[in-house]
Amino acid sequence: MASIPESTKSKAGLILSGGGARAAYQVGVLKAVRELLPLPEKNPFSIVCGTSAGAVNAATLAVFADDFGTAVGNLLEVWENFHVHHVYRSDPIGIARVGVRWLAAIMLISRTSPVSLLDNSPLAEMLSRNLDFGRIQENIDKGYLYAVSITCSGYTSGQSVSFYQGGPGTEAWERTQRVGAAMPIRVEHLMASAALPFMFPAVRINREYFGDGTMRQIAPISPALHLGADRVLVVSTGHQVAHTEPPRVRGHLYPSVAQIAGHALNSIFLDSLSVDIEVLHRLNRTISLIPPEKLREAGLPLRQVKVLVISPSQPLERIVVRHVNELPWTVRFLLRGIGAMNRNGSNLASYLLFEKGYCQALIELGYQDTMARRVEVVEFLRDGQ
Repeated sequence: MASIPESTKSKAGLILSGGGARAAYQVGVLKAVRELLPLPEKNPFSIVCGTSAGAVNAATLAVFADDFGTAVGNLLEVWENFHVHHVYRSDPIGIARVGVRWLAAIMLISRTSPVSLLDNSPLAEMLSRNLDFGRIQENIDKGYLYAVSITCSGYTSGQSVSFYQGGPGTEAWERTQRVGAAMPIRVEHLMASAALPFMFPAVRINREYFGDGTMRQIAPISPALHLGADRVLVVSTGHQVAHTEPPRVRGHLYPSVAQIAGHALNSIFLDSLSVDIEVLHRLNRTISLIPPEKLREAGLPLRQVKVLVISPSQPLERIVVRHVNELPWTVRFLLRGIGAMNRNGSNLASYLLFEKGYCQALIELGYQDTMARRVEVVEFLRDGQ
């Protein structure tokens, strides 16, 4: 019996969005998926797409695509034992050095502008030490993985660039303000994609500096679709509110810097994903009303794409308030000055709280949210069999 060409097989895509420390929620979802699989070692996602902190999780799945259970186990080992110093420098000298640079720049003492508020070189060292990126191509060649993409935002071009590594059937794409570029995935792609604006430094890849991939990413699901996914599991890191008119809240105090920054980060990380999901649902409904033969006659290469979205069942800000004091005193001192240590500024802290108590709470929430929808998840996983 002739084998089915890889390019025509049903492909499940996994979309891991950004959110700094919030990405621990994704690990809880993956833990539940592993338990729901009949064969936990078999990778259920032939296409994996990551952005921002989700890029780190996506790359780990790609490196260990030959054993999904091991990949999830590695993610759990890291996220359940995370501390801030694994991601960015929090020691007094490191924090003071950055503070002096900013002060010198503000007072015009130094002509060299500081590049970021925090130094995330510890994350780069950890990723280089623990991930063998050469295994990605090996897994693609052996059929354990079809493609992986990491999305970054170009500061010069203004384009959202999805760097991807895939099999011979994958093709580059170019749309308005977004492109897909074939390139072996390396640690610099992860560092660029996870470079939270203002917080972490941009990374140069070839001729351009890139920052957090969620910026300017107007269609977060599109990389998976361009790479051939016919169904996608989207793991969001933001609580999805119902489409009802929220109650108006009186605000007597001027918003703190942290409150404004948290609001901006929420807009970057959550809004475009919600809109893209809504557009995909609308397209699916439209396509379902058009007979397939009419689409073929019109030459329209349209297809319905099944989408399953898993997102936090409760606002993560509530969890942050319980764990924010786990931050090192140096970081608390830095954040207190801009109002990030109180409830109104907790949004900003939720992106930087790489401490195991908070991460474990998010992992448990992701696990429970996924198990609560186990019927839908199992059906999604079975569709490709």
